[in-house]
Amino acid sequence: MIAASELQTEFHFTQDTDTRFSSDTDFDDPDGRNAIIGKGKAKKGKKGPGEKGKGAGKGAGRMNGHHQENGMENVMLFEVVRLGKSAMQSVVDDWIESYKNDRDVALLELINFFIQCSGCKGVVTGEMFRNMQNSEIIRKMTEEFDEDSGDYPLTMAGPQWKKFKSSFCEFIGVLVRQCQYSIIYDEYMMDTVISLLTGLSDSQVRAFRHTSTLAAMKLMTALVNVALNLSINMDNTQRQYEAERNKMIGKRANDRLELLLQKRKELQENQDEIENMMNAIFKGVFVHRYRDAIAEIRAICIEEIGVWMKMYSDAFLNDSYLKYVGWTMHDKQGEVRLKCLTALQGLYYNRELNARLELFTSRFKDRIVSMTLDKEYDVAVQAIKLLTLVLHSSDEVLTAEDCESVYHLVYSAHRPVAVAAGEFLFKKLFSHRDPEDDSMPKRRGRQSVNANLIKTTVFFFLESELHEHAAYLVDSMWDCAAEILKDWECMISLLLDEPLPGEEALTDRQETALIEIMLCTIRQAAECHPPVGRGTGKRVLTAKEKKTQLDDRTRMTEIFAIALPALLAKYSVDAEKVTNLLQLPQFFDLEIYTTGRLEKHLDSLLRQIREIVEKHTDTDVLEACSKTYHALCNEEFTIFNRVDIARSQLLDEQVDKFNRLLEDFLQEGEDPDEDDAYQVLSTLKRITAFHNAHDLSKWDLFTSNYKLLNTGIENGDMPEQIVIHALQCTHYVILWSLAKVSEGTSKKEDMLTLRKQMRAFCLMCQRYLTSINTAVKEQAFTILCDLLLIFSYQIVSGGREALEPLVYTPEASLQSELLNFILDHVFIDQDEDSNSTDGQQDDEASKIEALHKRRNLLAAYCKLIIYNVVEMNTGADIFKQYMRYYNDYGDIIKETMSKTRQIDKIQCAKTLILSLQQLFNEMLSDLGPSFDRSSSAFCGIKELARRFSLTFGLDQVKTREAIAMLHKDGIEFAFKEPNPQGEGHPPLNLAFLDILSEFSSKLMRQDKRTVHMYLERFMTFQMALQREDCWLPLISYRNSLQAGGDDDTMSVVSGISSRGSSVRSKKAKPATGKRKLPEGKKESSSSEVWMSREQSMQTPIMMPSPHLTSTIMREPKRLRPEESYMGVYTMTPDQQQQHAHPQTPQPQHHQTPLDYNTQVTWMLAQRQQQEEVARQQQERAMNYAKLRSNLQHAIRRGTGLMEDDEEPIVEDVMMSSEGRIEDLNEGMDFDTMDIDLPPSKNRRERSELKPDFFDPASIMDESVRSTHFLGYDAFQR
Repeated sequence: MIAASELQTEFHFTQDTDTRFSSDTDFDDPDGRNAIIGKGKAKKGKKGPGEKGKGAGKGAGRMNGHHQENGMENVMLFEVVRLGKSAMQSVVDDWIESYKNDRDVALLELINFFIQCSGCKGVVTGEMFRNMQNSEIIRKMTEEFDEDSGDYPLTMAGPQWKKFKSSFCEFIGVLVRQCQYSIIYDEYMMDTVISLLTGLSDSQVRAFRHTSTLAAMKLMTALVNVALNLSINMDNTQRQYEAERNKMIGKRANDRLELLLQKRKELQENQDEIENMMNAIFKGVFVHRYRDAIAEIRAICIEEIGVWMKMYSDAFLNDSYLKYVGWTMHDKQGEVRLKCLTALQGLYYNRELNARLELFTSRFKDRIVSMTLDKEYDVAVQAIKLLTLVLHSSDEVLTAEDCESVYHLVYSAHRPVAVAAGEFLFKKLFSHRDPEDDSMPKRRGRQSVNANLIKTTVFFFLESELHEHAAYLVDSMWDCAAEILKDWECMISLLLDEPLPGEEALTDRQETALIEIMLCTIRQAAECHPPVGRGTGKRVLTAKEKKTQLDDRTRMTEIFAIALPALLAKYSVDAEKVTNLLQLPQFFDLEIYTTGRLEKHLDSLLRQIREIVEKHTDTDVLEACSKTYHALCNEEFTIFNRVDIARSQLLDEQVDKFNRLLEDFLQEGEDPDEDDAYQVLSTLKRITAFHNAHDLSKWDLFTSNYKLLNTGIENGDMPEQIVIHALQCTHYVILWSLAKVSEGTSKKEDMLTLRKQMRAFCLMCQRYLTSINTAVKEQAFTILCDLLLIFSYQIVSGGREALEPLVYTPEASLQSELLNFILDHVFIDQDEDSNSTDGQQDDEASKIEALHKRRNLLAAYCKLIIYNVVEMNTGADIFKQYMRYYNDYGDIIKETMSKTRQIDKIQCAKTLILSLQQLFNEMLSDLGPSFDRSSSAFCGIKELARRFSLTFGLDQVKTREAIAMLHKDGIEFAFKEPNPQGEGHPPLNLAFLDILSEFSSKLMRQDKRTVHMYLERFMTFQMALQREDCWLPLISYRNSLQAGGDDDTMSVVSGISSRGSSVRSKKAKPATGKRKLPEGKKESSSSEVWMSREQSMQTPIMMPSPHLTSTIMREPKRLRPEESYMGVYTMTPDQQQQHAHPQTPQPQHHQTPLDYNTQVTWMLAQRQQQEEVARQQQERAMNYAKLRSNLQHAIRRGTGLMEDDEEPIVEDVMMSSEGRIEDLNEGMDFDTMDIDLPPSKNRRERSELKPDFFDPASIMDESVRSTHFLGYDAFQR
């Protein structure tokens, strides 16, 4: 059999097992890994013709004479497994029968089956099988591999390949199971298959390596099952032998003893053979492939070793095998880390195995805890579940710090993570009940078993200090602790009943938390979907879930319809508690009030709500009362009349009180009394809160509120809050009137009244924009933006032409005031808007709140631009702030640009160029006309232009007209202001062309010529001859327009600026190839010098690394001279000619006589240009050499597998682990020992071990396995 000692893969340290490949030794089998060794005597990997056995001659003739027939047989076996329609056992039985008739032909068929399952079109012939080694066969198959396609059966998509992997694995398992009693011990079939799979697993062709590794691992799993059966049979045989030998001599059967001894000897020999096979697979395949460069191959290995350890724990569950799982938990790919966790879950689930996992747990516990924060949510979920199993097995393993790191995940926005953390929390805090509680009879209320658990939930919620996330906590624990969370009787008892003797009462803070949790549980039970921010939205409920939802709503209504009035009465003065309690009726089944004869409790509830309205002035409380009345005033239920009467009485009193107080308040003149102002404000708050949800049109609130606002404008001393609520209340009046008019049942007088009131109110808001109070101005601005948007021309869309008289277009003065408000109150520094001095934390919170308010103001104005309420060119003042305030408002401004471009591309482009012109003018006013173009202000404008250019996308056809118009406006602006010093000096705005050149790459080739012709209309003959530094923007812009069409993908000038820091990928950031001229040549007037400098400012491209698809390294692609010369730019024919003949000067557009100094300068420039070209070519060659060197170095260098960077694994088939396991070696046995099955045990100890003890599908998510790969090469790019 296969002797493990002959496989030179002994495991010492991880770095010693790195496999290094080259084009000469890929398949030479230097380690003898493919050698076939029998018990004590060596055999070749393939038997010669004379060693084939009885059927050798027949098989040879058949193979030589019927090659095509063999090919069809091979295809048939592959097709049968692929289709998966036939019973796998019958397929295997047919192959076994064929093997018994002619084992060479059958084995050749099996070999070709593995080759074809790898996607290879080649066929192993009988001649190859007899005369070639495995490495030679594999090399031959590699040459016949179809490298044009990137797929192979294990990665192919489509229904026909969906079940191929499972069928393939099933075939291998059934094959071993059917052969386990004879064929696998014939020292031929298994030797050949294992040798072939081992050789294929070393191939650099990914398809071979992936398929053979999967086959080898499944073969190992099947052998482990066979070894387990052998161990059980040996135990039974040993027990029978001992029982027979212990009999008295007269009753002892010597023949039976001899038979039992012979059977035990045979079983022992078979077990030794199985051990040799497993050793060969483990050392020949697993030890190398668990560090493969392909993540799915590593995942296969880890998944299967988990199966072995659970199926046959006596042999495999030790530190020698657990260490592989522990190390791989540091893998860079989440798919592999997930397999590690699922494998460990199967082990920790069995408490009997916990003792063997103690060392592993102590060594890798910290790593498992850290994986709860894994960037892959699936991995984090399984890590938490694994810790839950660890917690279930022993409470002492996890420290308090470990548990706390999991506790806070109940507030995670990702629901599976939160639910897993909730289950962990439940196991830790709630699963330990006192035995006395179970023996006591069930009690209700605060004496129930759940009372202490509910208190524990409240304590945890308060200690977490995330009070606004109670809904998240409830949702996390809903699946595992619904019984506790829905014990509303106990919660009510804890709030209303007096504490028992010796029991500590809840504090005020704890009662507030309990009420909040209670509200969240009721909402969760009534709505049956996660809270906002967690989950993708509402899902369709099953019939069982719908029934549970109806039952819960009925039960909660019956309970709280009686208890809610008492709760409101007890906590009526506490605003926070009352606000939460008043939300409960929104989830009631209101029919219960009638069917359950609970009308008196409804009356009690209405009385309590009325008292709360009269007591409180807090906006949240009043809005909660308004929503409660709105929920109860449902015309579908019989309680509507009762609630409507109560609501009307309440509003009548409040409106009458407001009118009376307002009349007295306005008569007091310029010095109103503070008490009267407070009374007016309180009543106005109540009316405003109710007007939000209820139509109060019949009380004519517009007149009183308008009078109040008008008095505030005239006197200027109206209290801030009164003005704010008066504006809001009047806004509601306008909206309710519009809703009534929109129904089409109103009179014409109503529409005219609404039009008059709306315009008067808009004028009032405009007057309040100049108020000295910031809060008032913000309220007036927000309401004004909403009204302008509502009453814009879009109000008549959708068949509502009758509303056309209501359309209101703002005048230019109003648009200007709105824009000035934005510039003065939104685009300000953070420190200017900070008003908090109560400490650093409060100051930070106030800054966040102020920023949120400013974002809302900006969004309100941007909506006016998007819907064309205000002129689009007003957006220029917004767009120009894009870079400066990118962190605060970048998303809003960018979305506004996108929407305006969809409306009108040309006008949007004109607005963008206008914003750049405004910034340029501001810079000129600050720095003067002789500013430095390298200044931060000018560079900032250029960077903004580059950002604007990127927003146009890659489709030049769609943006053609807009880009052309942008250039037209830019050119006109550049030549708009002539220089006062005369025509010999550049125009004042000429430097703007440098900014405009950022958009040249967006021009189509033919449009570049048109724009260039338009540019020449503004140029004089003297301008074309100028070469001073002050004329460089013109020269640069002309060159960007004259450049070829192939450079349209990047900016000409931006390539030498800050482009590399923002748009290049993270993996490779090539340095910008600037050419720095000596100081003495910077001011040269020679156009050739300037042109040479411009042409040298290119961005070199990193040479592509060779893409391996087979065992031979491909030669790097040789660049043509014209490709290596200009990098990313395509050379014009004139430039190519100049490059081919560098001594020939390129003709210029303006030929003038050259003096001696100019000729010398030109010659120096040409020479310098030639040297620069040679230097660039040499640098590219050096860069390529460095890349190759770095690649080879990366193959041999250990890298951490859990880094946050996105660099791929660039190792040659193997992944090194030196850097991350040096600290893990201590305390472990790190030699790859031979698989040594444990000694026999009695039947009682082994009764748990059955052949089908473990099902790998129970711990593997099918979605994790279905990963598709795109190439055969060993590099994962």
